[in-house]
Amino acid sequence: MWYTQYMVLRSLLVAAAFVALTTTASAGPKFAALTAEGLPNVQSASAFVVDLDSGTPLFGKNVDEIRSIASTSKLFVALVARRRGIDLEATTTITEQDATLARGGARTRLYVGHTFKNIDLLRAMLIASDNRAPSALGRAIGLTPAALIYEMNAVARELGLAKTRFSDCSGLNGNVSTAKEMAVILGETLKDPVLAEIMQTRSIEVSSADSKPRRIHYRNTNRPIHNERYEVLGGKTGYTDKAGYCLAIGTKVAGRRIGMVFLGAHGKLTRFGDFKRVFDWLGPKPAPNPTTAAAATALR
Repeated sequence: MWYTQYMVLRSLLVAAAFVALTTTASAGPKFAALTAEGLPNVQSASAFVVDLDSGTPLFGKNVDEIRSIASTSKLFVALVARRRGIDLEATTTITEQDATLARGGARTRLYVGHTFKNIDLLRAMLIASDNRAPSALGRAIGLTPAALIYEMNAVARELGLAKTRFSDCSGLNGNVSTAKEMAVILGETLKDPVLAEIMQTRSIEVSSADSKPRRIHYRNTNRPIHNERYEVLGGKTGYTDKAGYCLAIGTKVAGRRIGMVFLGAHGKLTRFGDFKRVFDWLGPKPAPNPTTAAAATALR
């Protein structure tokens, strides 16, 4: 009897230890909120924070360092599509070329041969970062993949982004920029009401325009948008082995419209931790505890 009880207890203790260990590991390393200088303890390789309305820089870390930008490149695709007057209600069919260009990226849900409204392709690209959407959207506005890349570079030149360069339309291979320059394109896309609405969407179900419609549920990869604490204006995530984890995000902090860009984070959640650290640093400071304040006054 006692042996059976001992073995049950031992199994429970081992299971509890395993859960604690895996929970700690999945949470990742813990970082102090602020540095010794009182600045946000940003862990991403480079970062830039700016007031979107005044253009005033608020924080920076390696802001001019040229880095791979992964799927945040898709902000440029979206802007090119809108500037060329894409018909949002028209449809486009996913082709083998789209599949080839997206090879090596994350799992797609836009299958070859299926047809979608262009508005839904924009949603697939900006909400779920589907890599087959960019070239399909290019085709919807009469551009080959090479021509789309040319237009993306033209937008960068127009905006004075001297360090931003594109060699593919999805962000899987070679596109580069800086945290400071990516904040500019973030601000431009947030000015577009259609793009801003898409980027603010937490989740959505889209249907193909086929005779037998295929329904796809998309959930936004931008984690802060799912947290009621934040008023997120929009943004885009990105990841490749070379770029690391990236995030361009607009949010309201204490009534101000703030743009934040984080590039080159090593951990999947680190960019979101950086967002929180900057948000808390910029936000309203808690009122002092009356007891603590009285004690401090007494010591003067």
